[in-house]
Amino acid sequence: MSVWGEVVVGLVILVGLVGIIVPILPGAILIFGAIGVWAFLTGGATAWSIFAVSAVFLVVSAIVKYTWPGRKMKDAGVSNRALFLGAVLGIVGFFVIPFVGLIVGFVLGVYLSELQRLGDNRPAWQSTKHALKGVGLSMLIELLGALLATATWFLGAFIA
Repeated sequence: MSVWGEVVVGLVILVGLVGIIVPILPGAILIFGAIGVWAFLTGGATAWSIFAVSAVFLVVSAIVKYTWPGRKMKDAGVSNRALFLGAVLGIVGFFVIPFVGLIVGFVLGVYLSELQRLGDNRPAWQSTKHALKGVGLSMLIELLGALLATATWFLGAFIA
């Protein structure tokens, strides 16, 4: 693969990393696809091995991202309905208030759902904070997997 091709792959990976931090784009999928295209165009056992290792990092982080924070939120008493309503209001908020509306809508959705369920401000806010911590942990786990996949590709680009 040419140097310019690798630069383009690197830029797509960078966009994917930003997509994990600012959940507008499917970051892990972009990274997976970019490294897959790189492996296909580069060819050879080394490139496909790099792709396989990167894919393992992304898949494992995706599995952990959905299991570990979810269990912590469930242990803290955050209801699934609150998370669903938070997601729905987050999506609506994204279109109403660009960029920050996603966060504002999520917080508002979780808080209102928990306030309705629990009937008191203090426990509803505690559940909302637990939900925010869970989402933050989920993002960090996905980012770690993506950074490991990116580092693997970066090293592989020099080897292959």
